[in-house]
Amino acid sequence: MLRWLIAFLILANLLMFAVMRGVFGPLPAAGAREPHHLLQQVRPEALITRSIHPEESFDQPRVGGPAPAANVQTVPLGQ
Repeated sequence: MLRWLIAFLILANLLMFAVMRGVFGPLPAAGAREPHHLLQQVRPEALITRSIHPEESFDQPRVGGPAPAANVQTVPLGQ
């Protein structure tokens, strides 16, 4: 019984190796998923990026710095 299981697992591994090597054709995820979106862009060269100033970054994490304190108010529970 165990021999058949080992033989089946070896065959399954060989089959998956062949699939990943492209023996049966390219995988569906190998190409661009939705290339028509790239063609629908309107003036992509007009897109600009800018850095965030410290006063605009109140909710942005700082890399390498301490974690910002949560903006939460606490009140003791009434008995």
